[in-house]
Amino acid sequence: MDELYCAGCGVKIQTNDPNALGYAPTSALQHDPVVCQRCFRLAHYNEIQDVSLTGDDFLNMLSRISEKDALVVYLVDLFDIAGSWVPGLQRFVGNNPVLLVGNKQDLFPKSTNPNKLISWMRRSAHEQGLKPVDVVLMSAAKNHGLDDVASCIDYYRKGRDVYVVGTTNVGKSTFINHLIQQLGSGDSVITTSKFPGTTLDFIAIPLDDDRNLYDTPGVVNDHQVAHFVETRDYKKIMPGKEVKPKVFQLNENQTLFLGGLARIDYIGPAKRSLIVYAAGSLLIHRTKMEQADDLYERQLGRLLAPPSEGTSLPAMVRYDFRTDEPDSDVVFSGLGWITIKGKGARVSAYAPKGIGVSLRPSIIKG
Repeated sequence: MDELYCAGCGVKIQTNDPNALGYAPTSALQHDPVVCQRCFRLAHYNEIQDVSLTGDDFLNMLSRISEKDALVVYLVDLFDIAGSWVPGLQRFVGNNPVLLVGNKQDLFPKSTNPNKLISWMRRSAHEQGLKPVDVVLMSAAKNHGLDDVASCIDYYRKGRDVYVVGTTNVGKSTFINHLIQQLGSGDSVITTSKFPGTTLDFIAIPLDDDRNLYDTPGVVNDHQVAHFVETRDYKKIMPGKEVKPKVFQLNENQTLFLGGLARIDYIGPAKRSLIVYAAGSLLIHRTKMEQADDLYERQLGRLLAPPSEGTSLPAMVRYDFRTDEPDSDVVFSGLGWITIKGKGARVSAYAPKGIGVSLRPSIIKG
């Protein structure tokens, strides 16, 4: 049999081991395009199967890009920019130019200033040692801003191949599928999913000048909350539409829980506004700090959900912050953030060990 590759995830097709990567029954080889059993079940039954590739495997694949002469399109999730940086990306792309694209702009309130988002992305990139040739915003799911991104790709690639890179679940496959349809290159064939880790090898899409656009594996970032919950809970924490801010007036020594996955204690001083930006289906519960530990122990998986009852989480880790900006965001990677109004606030944030927690100047005024 000639070598075949899955049109959904890019992995090499094999018909011998149903439990190994790339398995497809012999009957599936008659179809065009050919997809592996994993992609078929993902597309038709919304089922996800574990894969044997590790984060190191993904990074080893990406290192091949440094040997090419190409444009790198680096996709980040605007809703989780801290969790969607690829560690050490600069060494993987070599001397190739990088176009930085912020996806999921549609999740932000419509009043958000796009120029502020772009400036924030540039600063964040420079902190990572990355100097992009340009920064653009879009929403792949809503098909907004795709024309601008396509024009930038055409301008900066200068006749070269294009590699689209990013962490898991930033929307790479959805983005490329829209490009395929927009450019008239055929039907959408790359498997798209709300679950992380769909693409398993480079997928080449021919361009009109004998060059290729490549979808690459999503690098697994272990600091994202998605890797700590079950599939059914993941759907509850990932926003699918514009996030509506929820405003809470907290007195000193009060606590907010974001389900059972994050907690913030407002220590003081005085009464202050805290604004939560997270999926609408995520329960926000307020209580007194003195009762918070006992409540968490008794209600994790019940009142404080997700996670679902019975889910095993690492122990909570505490992070202490004092705000120096007029407005500051406490960010829980992959879950959302809480804006704290005013300087001089003292807060303690908690999340299961391994989930990224950080403080930044607020990116939204309100």
